[in-house]
Amino acid sequence: MPSSCKDIRAALAECLQYSDCVLIERNTPADCMKEPLVNTLPTRCMQLRRGYTECKRGMVDMRKRFRGNQPVALSKELEGGSGSSQLYAGRPAYGTVKGTDGKDDEK
Repeated sequence: MPSSCKDIRAALAECLQYSDCVLIERNTPADCMKEPLVNTLPTRCMQLRRGYTECKRGMVDMRKRFRGNQPVALSKELEGGSGSSQLYAGRPAYGTVKGTDGKDDEK
């Protein structure tokens, strides 16, 4: 496991240990990660859980093995980006098409 996944895993374990689900309701961290109780976790724990699953998925995905996992700050959900992420020579691969008036042959 890459060191980045270990760091996220340790942060997730610490977040779960100090959550209300474990401290007040006396559930195990494994039970807090399952469906009925996962909605009661703090936002930070939910973000760490998602980051950990993305890191583990990146280890299996063959396309990401060479490129590596994308940093969290570049994810489309956080930035709200909706455009194409493909780049060709520093520009978007699918740019806008200019309209013509049909008089290009006369020029």
